[in-house]
Amino acid sequence: MDVNDKTLKALTTALNFREMRQELISSNVANANTPGFKAKKLDFEEALARALDVDGQMNMNASDDRHFNIGNGGFNNLEPEIYDDPNGVVSENGNTVDVESEMARMNENKIMYDTLVQLINKKMGLMKYAITNEK
Repeated sequence: MDVNDKTLKALTTALNFREMRQELISSNVANANTPGFKAKKLDFEEALARALDVDGQMNMNASDDRHFNIGNGGFNNLEPEIYDDPNGVVSENGNTVDVESEMARMNENKIMYDTLVQLINKKMGLMKYAITNEK
């Protein structure tokens, strides 16, 4: 049984990105009253899907040594996209943080984070079972 299988790598990578998203949302909320502060968003789902590429439909053919293998970079080259939230409404002081929206995102992110932790625990439990019952 491979301890570093693709599923475990995907789960741990997603967990790390969920943590980064939580920190970014916390920063947005903390700066809700800072004049001129622009709310930020973090997206990683598309990059994670490309790294997983389970069915091979997102592969890019790198037929020449000068081609960059964008789609198959795996989990080592995965970078989230951080950008200014385009949906932010600018207040009188130039701030674009919507606290209610950020809190909703924070709650959703926490639920997803907790789910990932449960999935990792299940995966580790399966691995432990396989190791202890292997003959």
